[in-house]
Order: sequence, then structure tokens, then C-alpha cells
Amino acid sequence: MRFSEVEQNDKLEWLIRKDGCMHCADPGCLKACPAEGAIIQYANGIVDFQSEQCIGCGYCIAGCPFNVPRLNPEDNRVYKCTLCVDRVVVGQEPACVKTCPTGAIHFGSKEDMKTLAGERVAELKTRGYDNAGLYDPAGVGGTHVMYVLHHADKPNLYHGLPENPEISETVKFWKGVWKPLAAFGFARPLPPASSTMSASARTARKRKMTTCMKRKTRCANETT
Repeated sequence: MRFSEVEQNDKLEWLIRKDGCMHCADPGCLKACPAEGAIIQYANGIVDFQSEQCIGCGYCIAGCPFNVPRLNPEDNRVYKCTLCVDRVVVGQEPACVKTCPTGAIHFGSKEDMKTLAGERVAELKTRGYDNAGLYDPAGVGGTHVMYVLHHADKPNLYHGLPENPEISETVKFWKGVWKPLAAFGFARPLPPASSTMSASARTARKRKMTTCMKRKTRCANETT
């Protein structure tokens, strides 16, 4: 959780948001990753990291406009929220949804969550939050984790939530030209966040992913 104390409308407000992977429809981490099978986007929108395929280059960290992935220095692999994909695939809610004591986090199809968010936004506006709205940024194709914000016109108030996150031009160029070469150790144009990887680690074994999850589920997170 991220907490921010801000002054708005001549009063102090405590803004809270759940901080984790946004599961972008157009994920920058996936575009940047040179290791085949290390990052997967399922049919239901979940972006999953396969740690056994990770080569520890840190490119996914550079490619994420939300600064979410973290490199574990102990095993030199990157981790992030997977939206509890192991639970979702068997019809269960993500753990954060199930355990939230206030019911601030909801889970369902994106269409249903947008409807629920619209109701919440309307309710906030009746309470004087004229700029309340849904955070579902178009710059990354929309996200499968969304926020209802009291101050949607100023998302940066919520502990630096980017106003218009986009995949950098460097990452786009990297995917089209250099990424195929980098998978074989021929190019490293993106600066890794941190790495102690050996040259042999760059030749991580390939694994063909055949998992196909067709259950269309989405998650919407609401700030309090």
C-alpha cells in the first residue's frame, strides 16, 4: 500500500492506493524482456512472470512505466504481482480481494468493474469530489487493474501515479530491432536496473508455453 498526505480544497487528505502490477494491455515489461517465456500475457489480460526463465537483465524494470518489477539480489531474478493467476485460473479471487477487510478491492470482468467504478465515481461527485474518475490510462492500452480516484485530474498525488504512462520510444525501438539479437547476447542497448548475470546466463533455456486461460477476468482497485 502507498500512502500520501496532501492538502486539497483547504483540508488535509490521506490518499491510499494499492501498489502493484497494473497488468497493462500493452505491457512495456513484455516488450523489453529478451528471454523467451520469462514474461507471458494470458488471454484474460494477466501479465505473469516465469522466474525460472528470467535471466536477471533488468530490462523489464526499465520498460515498466509504473516502476513495479523488482530484482531480487539473492537469486538475480525479477518478481512482481501476478494477480494470483494460480487462484484465478481455478475460479478464485486474488488474495488481496479476498482478504481486504473493508471491501475496497473488487474483482470481475473489466466491463463489470467499469460499471461499478462509474457508480462509485457518481457517488463521490455527490460528496463534492467533482474531479473523481477512473484511472485506466490509454498510453499502455488501458490496464486490467484500475483505480477510482477522488482527484482523477491529479493522479500524481497518489504517491507518484503517472498521469499518462507510455512505453518509451527506446523500448519500442528495442523490440523491433535489437531485442531479437539481445536474446542471443549480441546487443544490450537498454541499461539494466541491476545485474550480476554471467555471460552463460544469457543463454537461458527456452520453454514453450502452451498454457491458455480463456476465462476473461479483470480486477479493479478502488482507493479510499
